[in-house]
Amino acid sequence: MTTTVAAYAAPSAKAPLERTTIERRTVGAHDIMIDIKFAGICHSDIHQAREGWGEALFPMVPGHEIAGVVSEVGSGVTKYKVGDRVGVGCLVDSCRTCENCKAGLEQHCTNSSYGATYNAIGRDGTPNHGGYSQKLVVDENYAVRIPEGLALDVAAPLLCAGITTYSPLKHWGAGPGKKVAIVGLGGLGHMGVKIAHALGAEVTVLSQSLRKKDDGLKLGADHYYATSDEKTFQELAGTFDLILSTVSAPLDFGGYLGLLKTGGALVNVGAPEEPIALNLFSLIGGNKTLAGSMIGGIAETQEMLDFCAEHGLGSEIELIEASRINEAYERVLASDVRYRFVIDAATI
Repeated sequence: MTTTVAAYAAPSAKAPLERTTIERRTVGAHDIMIDIKFAGICHSDIHQAREGWGEALFPMVPGHEIAGVVSEVGSGVTKYKVGDRVGVGCLVDSCRTCENCKAGLEQHCTNSSYGATYNAIGRDGTPNHGGYSQKLVVDENYAVRIPEGLALDVAAPLLCAGITTYSPLKHWGAGPGKKVAIVGLGGLGHMGVKIAHALGAEVTVLSQSLRKKDDGLKLGADHYYATSDEKTFQELAGTFDLILSTVSAPLDFGGYLGLLKTGGALVNVGAPEEPIALNLFSLIGGNKTLAGSMIGGIAETQEMLDFCAEHGLGSEIELIEASRINEAYERVLASDVRYRFVIDAATI
């Protein structure tokens, strides 16, 4: 028997989200039911609810930064028990048989289109609905354990913002002796600063202005520069081993590539709605790399949570009632949040 739960959904593209009800599937043999406690608001929720990335599925219940407590387990579940603290991020399924899935790279599954937490049709033919809701049913293999050292509210954004920055920082070798720049100090960027600092790198924030400089330094940055100042690109030319761009606006990638050392990498985790232009000589000169990174696999997400718990890293949040979701969307677009809105699911 399905379970009817309250949720907040966008009824159509660009329409305000409104309170509604949705059906959660019956708990299967390998499923767990999660009583959602907190759900982060990611900029990608806004992109999708407003069809900034292309045609989407409606009504849409966004949310892929989910933290809660297991309230029911299927007969075959071995990883979790009732009462366990768990999280769910951007993935709720994958084919499990392709080369990427077998390598723990479920986010790059080559066979499935049903794995996204929302804005996708599940393998049972029904829409996947996200975390702006009271409960979620998910296969145990796509949930992760939230360590006791992390409060659920500050842990929720780690399920996207945390893994989105942790994965490329680890992959591209951020650590002692490396100079790392984080472009943007927002929902993603502030976690990038925290994680890069905890990994032992020398961290610089590159932001449009110096408005958030004090915050950046408190979060672990060693240096902070305004990209609106032309002198920044002159002074920092050839400085960085790694630049992680977290912004969703188009950048002058040629200018940022000029800040890399020979052999350095500019890795983009932000996803602008507009295309970008690039002169390839910006890459060829200096043997540089322009790369992208998309979240991480389930095992790496668990690794990230354990790392954050070990180092006391949670997201900086503003906790809101669900009735303020539409207001929060507008404030995210205006860069008026420090640094992640989190919905108290008890208010849905």
